[in-house]
Amino acid sequence: MEMTIKKSNKLAQVTILKQILRRCSSLEEKNSNRLPHDVPKGHFAVYVGKNRVRHVIPISFLNQPEFQFLLRRAEEEYGFDHDMGLTLPCEEVVFRSLTSMLKMK
Repeated sequence: MEMTIKKSNKLAQVTILKQILRRCSSLEEKNSNRLPHDVPKGHFAVYVGKNRVRHVIPISFLNQPEFQFLLRRAEEEYGFDHDMGLTLPCEEVVFRSLTSMLKMK
């Protein structure tokens, strides 16, 4: 039973990640004339903190449980159906600490 729960939880996470990537792709299609040139392939932009400071991070972060937690909080707080870009409800100093840790993994 425990293996079934872990497997279904993993499937739910994969589904959420696919939705996020699809959302990011659809934003790019809508704004194809205004694609940011500072976002390298394999990366995406997120907005963090009260001032919505923009950070460009690797897509590989989507696989990390710590980052998935932030994505779930973002979905609860803002939803993903808005034009604000992917906004994470996190203080910038905490986000920088998290990304530093994830880069070392």
